[in-house]
Amino acid sequence: MKVMTTKMTKPQKFVKHHKDGSIWAKGEVIGDTPTGYWEWFRKDGTRMRSGYFEDGIQVGKWTTYDKKGLIYKVTDMKSGTKNK
Repeated sequence: MKVMTTKMTKPQKFVKHHKDGSIWAKGEVIGDTPTGYWEWFRKDGTRMRSGYFEDGIQVGKWTTYDKKGLIYKVTDMKSGTKNK
């Protein structure tokens, strides 16, 4: 996915699929830039990762899920990098 600044201001829903048609990722974009809450899924439909974007940059807490869909770890992001 390309990340770029755009003059559009209203988020549009975005869904990308695995080759088998199942949902791989869903969220919102402004132009080509991810914004707001996003989720990624495995082919079996279990959630794999979720978190927030601001102007195409990962921010806040990002959650990684195990193969059963249970929380595996939470990473705190700041300005696109992990907080230390």
